[in-house]
Amino acid sequence: MTPTLVRHHATRPGRMPRVDPWARARDWSEIQERMLVPLYEAVHDRLEVGAGTRLLGLGCGSGLALLLAANRGAAVTGVDASPELLDLARERLLPRPAASRARGGVRLVEGAVRDAGGARGGPYTVLTAFDPFGWPADDPADPAGRLAEAVPLARRGAAVVLAGWGPPERCATSSVLRVATKLADPLRGGAGWRPARRDDLEQVAERAGLRPDGSGRVACPFGYADLDSAVRGLLSTGAYDAATAASDRAQVDKELMEALHPYVRDDGTVWMPNVFRYLVARTP
Repeated sequence: MTPTLVRHHATRPGRMPRVDPWARARDWSEIQERMLVPLYEAVHDRLEVGAGTRLLGLGCGSGLALLLAANRGAAVTGVDASPELLDLARERLLPRPAASRARGGVRLVEGAVRDAGGARGGPYTVLTAFDPFGWPADDPADPAGRLAEAVPLARRGAAVVLAGWGPPERCATSSVLRVATKLADPLRGGAGWRPARRDDLEQVAERAGLRPDGSGRVACPFGYADLDSAVRGLLSTGAYDAATAASDRAQVDKELMEALHPYVRDDGTVWMPNVFRYLVARTP
């Protein structure tokens, strides 16, 4: 899974791409994040999220998953390092205070996980880390460390959810994301995308001191109105930051469009079927 979504794919020392954080946050919120709704809903159904749930969203971004949980009656807290994304989350979640209170309560926190504090009414019962673009086991941003910081905020046996890509052969977007790896410069510390490995999520959970308690797969097709929307949406994930830093934006756009071409339909829309995987773990 930014003031941009760079927090998920922090490039190591070297030249950083020039981006407009507000534009990229909008692209994530308006184009890309909706692709993950089937994942959010499947997890909420499995965990029976609703009234009585106290949910903490780690890296909550622009807040769509929190909104879906709040609409089920859950009390939700979201924490994120990006002020741009959190502003968009506020637009979604806090436009009408009375409605927010009726849904169970909403709190948004800018900063580190530890800044989220405890939930109103007791420890958190569910922690979510919905970020398929940024939770590989070898992520330099150390997702296990961030999870470990959140564990003391949850009750014993609370559900912790991690999400990631499914098998590459079942994810059409894998071929498009390989552009990020191809153009990233490993000699400059570029952190290119790599396909998911079978035990990625389990390794992160184990390092965070969590106990795996089941998993699932969800179809999450990526559909875009046109090529331009597809490029903007994919760039908003942060997966191409290292590639942009190592080459330039024009080159990344060109190769990304070429990679997307096989998925352009006759009406100009772009459609890529994908399968995502999630892991449910439990706090000690």
